[in-house]
Amino acid sequence: MKKRILVTGGAGFVGSHLCDRLVAQGHDVLAVDNFYTGDRSNLAQHLSNPRFEVMRHDVTFPLYVEVDEIYNLACPASPIHYQRDPVQTTKTSVIGAINMLGLAKRLGIPILQASTSEIYGDPDVHPQPEDYRGLVSVSGPRACYDEGKRCAETLFFDYQRRHHVPIRVARIFNTYGPRMNRDDGRVVSNFVVQALRGEPITLYGDGRQTRAFCFVDDLVEGLMRLMNVEGTLDGAVNLGNPTEVTIAEIAHRIIALTGSRSEIVYRPLPQDDPRQRCPDITRAKAMLHWTPKVGLDEGLTRTIAYFEALLSASGSSVTPFEPALPELAKTGS
Repeated sequence: MKKRILVTGGAGFVGSHLCDRLVAQGHDVLAVDNFYTGDRSNLAQHLSNPRFEVMRHDVTFPLYVEVDEIYNLACPASPIHYQRDPVQTTKTSVIGAINMLGLAKRLGIPILQASTSEIYGDPDVHPQPEDYRGLVSVSGPRACYDEGKRCAETLFFDYQRRHHVPIRVARIFNTYGPRMNRDDGRVVSNFVVQALRGEPITLYGDGRQTRAFCFVDDLVEGLMRLMNVEGTLDGAVNLGNPTEVTIAEIAHRIIALTGSRSEIVYRPLPQDDPRQRCPDITRAKAMLHWTPKVGLDEGLTRTIAYFEALLSASGSSVTPFEPALPELAKTGS
C-alpha cells in the first residue's frame, strides 16, 4: 500500500539510504533536512522523481505537513559534528522529538525514533540488552548527544502512554557504508580515507576497545521492519550487528583490503569513549525476524569503493583500490 512518508534527516547517511528503499517501494517520500551534516547530493538520484520531495527545514521548528508515517532521524551522529554545537545537538534531539511527536499526535500516525546505543554509555553489562539502563556521563563532552537521545526516548514513551501515539524506538549501534561523511571522525570513514590516501591511520587508545559494525543496508531493513510491526511496543529495540571486533582489527582489515602502506599511529583515547559496545539483538530477532546479512569484509569492500570514487572525483591523490582480499569479501567473516 502506497504511503506518504516523512524522513527527517533524510539527506544524511542513514536517512538517504532509507529514502532509497522507500522510493523503490513506490511510496511518496518527503525528506526534511537542515543540511548541517546531510548533503543534497545523497538524494540527487530522486530529485526528478515526482514521488519524492526534499525540504530544507530544522526540526527544532514545527513542521506542518500531511503524511502517513514519520521516521525521525534528524540529529548529527558523529562526535565531531555533535560536539561542534552541543546545545543545538540537544535541542535537535529534544525539541525535534517534541515537534515530530506533536505532528504524529495531530495526524494519528506511527512515528519511529532513531535512538542510539550511546544511551548505554560506557557499559558495565555486555552485550547490551534493551533493559540495561546504561552508564552515562551527564556532564562530559558526549552528553549532549547521549542525554539528548535519552530524553527523546522518554518523550516518545510518554506520548505513547499519555496520547496513545503509535511509536517505535530503534537503538542504533555502529553503522557504516557508502555516503558516510569522509570527515565525520568515525572509525570506518576515518580509517578508509586515511588508508586510501596513504596517510597514517589514527587509532585512539590501545586499539583493544571493541565495536560491532552493521552495514547500512541491514540497518535500513531493520528500521523498516520495526516501523511495520503490528501492535503497541513496550520498549526500544536494538538494531546492530552482534559480531564484535576490536578497533585495531578494523584498522588492519582496512589496510589489507585497500592494499595500503599506511602505518598505524596511536593517540590518547577521548574522554568518555566506550571501552566496548555490542548489541544483544534477541528482541529484534524474535519480533522482527531480523539479523544482519552483510559480512564485515563485504561491507568494508563496498565502503572502500565508494570512498575511492569520491576522493578520485574530488581530485585527491589516492591509492588505486582493487579488493585485496576477495575471498574474505565473499565469506563475510
